[in-house]
Amino acid sequence: MLYQTKNPHGGDIYGAEVLLDFSANTNPFGTPKGILDAICKALPDMHRYPDPYCRRLVQAISEFESVPKEYILCGNGAADLIYAYCEATRPRVAVELAPTFSEYALGLKRVGCDVLRYQLNPKTEFELDAGFLDFLDKTKPEAVFLCNPNNPTGKTIAPVLLESILVFCKHRNIRLFVDECFLDLSDSGESLKPMLAKFPNLFILKAFTKSYGMAGIRLGYCMCSDSELLEQMSQSTQPWNVSSVAQAAGIAALQEHAFLAETKELIATERRWLKEKLEECGFRVYPSSANYLLFLADADLHTKLKNKKIAIRNCDNYIGLGSGWYRIAVRLHEENEMLIRAIKEV
Repeated sequence: MLYQTKNPHGGDIYGAEVLLDFSANTNPFGTPKGILDAICKALPDMHRYPDPYCRRLVQAISEFESVPKEYILCGNGAADLIYAYCEATRPRVAVELAPTFSEYALGLKRVGCDVLRYQLNPKTEFELDAGFLDFLDKTKPEAVFLCNPNNPTGKTIAPVLLESILVFCKHRNIRLFVDECFLDLSDSGESLKPMLAKFPNLFILKAFTKSYGMAGIRLGYCMCSDSELLEQMSQSTQPWNVSSVAQAAGIAALQEHAFLAETKELIATERRWLKEKLEECGFRVYPSSANYLLFLADADLHTKLKNKKIAIRNCDNYIGLGSGWYRIAVRLHEENEMLIRAIKEV
């Protein structure tokens, strides 16, 4: 290998044969035909540079999200924007939850930031509570990172508490980063989009990866009313960081309203079924509003399933979890049945 960086995420199905991948939380239906057609249509123009400002894509996002074009910046996946945000803001102290998505801390540590963590409690089903405000008052961070719904717990933040955190942060001159990448597939939780104009300290992250089955394309975007921050971020990313194929795919994706509605319906039904079946296997399964479930099982379950060519997300590298914690994506019913059958066999 040319590099030895350990990939801390799910979805790496390339080092061994995998027939069923439950480790990555992407759309169970895969990529819709409308997006695939748009990609094929864009291929003849591959000899041209992509639009460096993503003009048509930004316009489409603006109409889809009902926010001004000036609030939007596109990137080469959500991770690209996380790192650009950290580079542009360079907080000295930041707060995140534990457990949560690891890229926030990795991006922050690159710029020398001290990352503090508010530990979520399994006994309260990883619910974020008002004690978080006291934690912020004591630690006095310059930035706060939240994932709504949280990854890997699937828990959304109560809207009243989320707005209280936003107001608190504004009064204390704290930047609030909210990752809403899984919110479009969730059946609870509310977006902070309507608060963007009033709160320039608010930054919202979204991506096409999960909702539209576009993980291989790498396309994300952010929304923020702080134009100076977006300008600084754009200078932190590579030129032409969003390919012409990705831009075409994104524009097409935003027309897939029926696809998104069908996906949400399937996820809600299959998540209930999966939770019930996992509990019948004797596992402790935690409530989720997202397209994935977190559960506690035998410490070697992932190894046993790997031998059956099934990948699940081993969560022992999440800060705040440990051995025996797993996350699985909600897939199609026949795939979910195969997973449960394999678990019973091992």
